Amino acid sequence: MIQRRKTREVAVGRVGVGGENPVRVQSMCSSHTWDVPKTLDQIRRLQDLDCEMVRVTVPDQRDLDALPVLKKSMRAPLIADIHFNYRMALGAAEVADKVRINPGNIGGYDRLKEVVKKCKDRGVAMRIGVNAGSLEKEFLDKYGWPTPEALVESAVRHVEYCESLGYRNMVVSLKSSDVQTAIQSYRLFSKACDYPIHLGITEAGMGQYAMIKSAVGIGNLLLEGIGDTLRVSIVGDPSIEVPVAWDILKCTGARIRDPEIVACPTCGRIEIDLESLVLEIQKRLKGNRLPVKISVLGCVVNGPGEAREADIGIAGGKGVAYLYRRGQQVRRVQEHEIVEAVLAELQNWDEKGNFIGDGKDVVPADPAGGVKPLFPILKS
Repeated sequence: MIQRRKTREVAVGRVGVGGENPVRVQSMCSSHTWDVPKTLDQIRRLQDLDCEMVRVTVPDQRDLDALPVLKKSMRAPLIADIHFNYRMALGAAEVADKVRINPGNIGGYDRLKEVVKKCKDRGVAMRIGVNAGSLEKEFLDKYGWPTPEALVESAVRHVEYCESLGYRNMVVSLKSSDVQTAIQSYRLFSKACDYPIHLGITEAGMGQYAMIKSAVGIGNLLLEGIGDTLRVSIVGDPSIEVPVAWDILKCTGARIRDPEIVACPTCGRIEIDLESLVLEIQKRLKGNRLPVKISVLGCVVNGPGEAREADIGIAGGKGVAYLYRRGQQVRRVQEHEIVEAVLAELQNWDEKGNFIGDGKDVVPADPAGGVKPLFPILKS
């Protein structure tokens, strides 16, 4: 069980971040915000994928004017992304649930002070978004490079300044396109402050590499209990990002909200049509929200052991399989019955991943010791 870093809670609209809240998934629209139809289409598709917060960019007045229209049509909290023009931040705070500002380009502390006052008066959250690519000159001069120490010093200074103004409704990010720099920056900051942390590997790239890069960076931090919100940055349609974010949360155990399927790699030992079975189970489980682990294994080497370790396990071979429930054998099924057997077993579990059946169908132990194998492939 991962021990999450304890943070204070910040309200982003009706969504809680940090504290006892789960790690939240967010994304960002790639459209021009002033293009309301296109932006609303992206927002709706992101929400349909269970994106919990949506960010839009607000570089000029046309974008600012679009915010009330977008906000009216959204379920998820609206985040306004601000760079350079602090007046856009002041206007956005009238509408948005959170304002993201970049210390490296907001224009100094006098302008930041105005933004903080507006957010404080309106009850709007703020993200202090430090980025290696736009770090303040003084820190580049001091460290010679956007090092983790430089990013953290910038973030801490701005947090302390906001606190001096009586404002604490903040989330902090320290992003870099370099995975090691990002990881070390987040580690250092997590020891310095208790504000919620937004995770991300910025400019991660495109396609598979971007997914892997984000998984390595974000996943490492989640496994250390660091992180309260996250975004996976991938070139292209933002709807690509959200399923990857949910999968990173699932495989790290940081937040599981649908079944995890464990399956053998296809090798010469496989004695059932494993690929077809897994594809069919995935298809039939689409939209299922039970947080259970399902193992589907097709050979005698690792199958029985892995099946016993799952909530629901299948160990199969030579046209037959055995169904396990949390380490206990339940029944033998034919290969063509495997999918229906797994789906039927899911009826015995509740939305929190607890077994709610009577358990009377478990195969009794062999008097000689252990569980009696019920078909030849499982014999030692």
